[in-house]
Amino acid sequence: MRICVLGSGSRGNATYIESGETALLIDCGFSGKETAKRLAAIGVPMERLTALLVTHEHMDHIKGIGVLSRRWKLPVFANLDTISAAGDTLTSLHALREICPGAAFAIKDLRIHPFAISHDAANPMGFVVQNQRWRVGYCTDTGTVTKVMSHRLTRCHCLIMESNHDPELLRNGPYPIYLQQRIRSKTGHLDNQTAADFLAELAHDSLRHIYLAHLSEANNRPEIALRHATQAFNNLADDQPRPTISVATQDCPTECLVLRE
Repeated sequence: MRICVLGSGSRGNATYIESGETALLIDCGFSGKETAKRLAAIGVPMERLTALLVTHEHMDHIKGIGVLSRRWKLPVFANLDTISAAGDTLTSLHALREICPGAAFAIKDLRIHPFAISHDAANPMGFVVQNQRWRVGYCTDTGTVTKVMSHRLTRCHCLIMESNHDPELLRNGPYPIYLQQRIRSKTGHLDNQTAADFLAELAHDSLRHIYLAHLSEANNRPEIALRHATQAFNNLADDQPRPTISVATQDCPTECLVLRE
């Protein structure tokens, strides 16, 4: 299985996952041209894509979904609440496949299990994507950690998890009070320490890699998020294997992770 976060943050999100003959994008908050550019940077032509998955209707996650679906004849997998809330942005799709939290489905070589998350959107979801050997967990917009998240994201070999903000930077930053309150709420975004503690709870011997995602450019710094996550794993038992941790950025794709024996 091959994974790459093409970009993550408030200006656009997209993650590429492939296995065998199947290649997915989870979300696409970039223009079609920008998405093609980022895929080309990792050696993937647009023709390689099989389908598009949508977590929720916020524009930084769906901006390019419609044009990619129409231009490349790609089915879009989303729940109907999200489609309705997105308005004109997700109309005239090549094909819509209705999905809902808790109901697993297959796309060729991959099995996907959507699960509910806590965000200020119509019916937001995270995903676990797996083939016969590997499991990847994706959750980039949630204001709190839930039992459902813990259950679904256990035993993953790769986790893509938001580490959105540093509370002090948020408090002293440029955002007005109402927006700070929204971000800190249970339907907002995870702060660095909460994300780090949750990731450490999900630790197991076969967890290989973690991407810290959806960092706020105004209210976070990559080195701060990375420090919190690294320290959380350093607090585990000495014999507990440590995954590699990297930070997904807004402006360029991460290095591709290949999960193999």
